Amino acid sequence: MGPANKSQTSPDTFLLMGIPGLEHLHIWIGIPFCSMYMVAVVGNVTILAVVRAERSLHEPMFLFLCMLSVTDLVLSTSTLPRMLCLFWLGARDIAFDACLAQMFFIHSFTAMESGFFLAMAFDRYVAICHPLHHTTILTHARIAKMGASVVLRGVAFFSPHPILLRQLPYCRTRVITHTYCEFMAVVKLACVDTGATKRYSLSVASVIGSCDGFFIAVSYALILRAVFHLPSQEASFKALGTCGSHVCVILVFYSTAVFTFLTHRFGRNVAPQIHIFIANMYLLVPPFLNPIVYGIRTKKIRDHVLSSLKVKVT
Repeated sequence: MGPANKSQTSPDTFLLMGIPGLEHLHIWIGIPFCSMYMVAVVGNVTILAVVRAERSLHEPMFLFLCMLSVTDLVLSTSTLPRMLCLFWLGARDIAFDACLAQMFFIHSFTAMESGFFLAMAFDRYVAICHPLHHTTILTHARIAKMGASVVLRGVAFFSPHPILLRQLPYCRTRVITHTYCEFMAVVKLACVDTGATKRYSLSVASVIGSCDGFFIAVSYALILRAVFHLPSQEASFKALGTCGSHVCVILVFYSTAVFTFLTHRFGRNVAPQIHIFIANMYLLVPPFLNPIVYGIRTKKIRDHVLSSLKVKVT
């Protein structure tokens, strides 16, 4: 009787279902997912290597970009390899502790990603609206403090997630109807009332997301106002092109995050295939797009990569 109760309270493993209803397409779904992951890894590692090698790139924008690249690497690596094992090898089992660890990395580094988007928006605001004070406002010491604050915020607010779930009893099915250990998918398996735990998770996610999103919107609104007052039309178009690509990446990140949040809160009629697929895009697309938008479209990084490949830069 004792061992049975223990196994109910703390299961050894969970079973990941993947995308329900699309199991026959898992092999094919894994191909674009793997391609996006490879682009994310190569792109973000390239950005880190270029900025490290080129001292002229040790500027606020590129330092924040490196922080974002590290976040993207951890976020995608904590989910994609395990997801591909599920899609291609049918490996559904995931250890209970590994599941909790994956959950912590996903949620904490997603919060960090949001924080670094805000830091980069603030950097662009200072660079465009107060260019003469850019280097005095964003010193290396202040950049380090901002980066540390973003990391500590993500760790502090989402460390309770695995702690709370470890204390819950699990006497229902061990099957997680998802491609990874998503918090809400796991908490539904508990056989006690988890209302307070769900409210904590949704509250933290909504507060962080709404605050970051609000200040990012304010930053870019001020940037747009300053851009339209630039004397040179060419400079205005250049600033708009740069900010426009950044805004597109941010909109992809927040739109998928908001959809996932609202589905948990109100979307009982949303098909599980749609919800899980969007939740995957929420983790895969930003790490895939960030090195393309912030790296390839940034002339200094592009020129350095091309020169390293012995390609003549015109």
